[in-house]
Amino acid sequence: MTDQNQPVPISREEALELLKSYVHQDNLIKHCLATEAIMRSLAKRFGEDPDKWGIAGLLHDLDYEETYESPAEHGKKTAEILKEKGFPQDMIDAILAHNAEALGIERKTRFDFAITCSECITGLITATTLVYPDKKLKSVKPKSITKRMKEKGFARSVNRDLIRLCEKIDIPLPDFAVISLEAMREIDEELGL
Repeated sequence: MTDQNQPVPISREEALELLKSYVHQDNLIKHCLATEAIMRSLAKRFGEDPDKWGIAGLLHDLDYEETYESPAEHGKKTAEILKEKGFPQDMIDAILAHNAEALGIERKTRFDFAITCSECITGLITATTLVYPDKKLKSVKPKSITKRMKEKGFARSVNRDLIRLCEKIDIPLPDFAVISLEAMREIDEELGL
């Protein structure tokens, strides 16, 4: 069995328990849930395994609270934990790839690029939602997201270049905004948006 076809060794429920055993900040858990939703949507679009892509999105920041002061370490602890649990290498590589610049590694696969742009756009969508009067995802228009991409002073910590990596997986930015927004809307209650 090739690594690409190797199944995820834990269920989605077990992955969520694992996340909550390492991540305690509510907003960070919501970020991981949003990333999971977008990754599941992208997996379906590309004919990939939605559980594999979704769980990678869910667990990508597993070590964030432990490593946030050391960006060059972020992802390494997660990789160790998941390797011990028998996760496929392509999942581990994708999770490491979301922090490629700090780790000094290269993104190579569609999986690598997908997780990076997905986890970055969650912050932009959330920030855009919070400026709407009702603060609800259902009110947000995809054009508002792409418009906010151009406003450097808005959601400054969101790396627009990493969101634009969606183009490396053949999804134009306006389409990626729609896909991501729709995915997050599906879990709006969990996100409190």
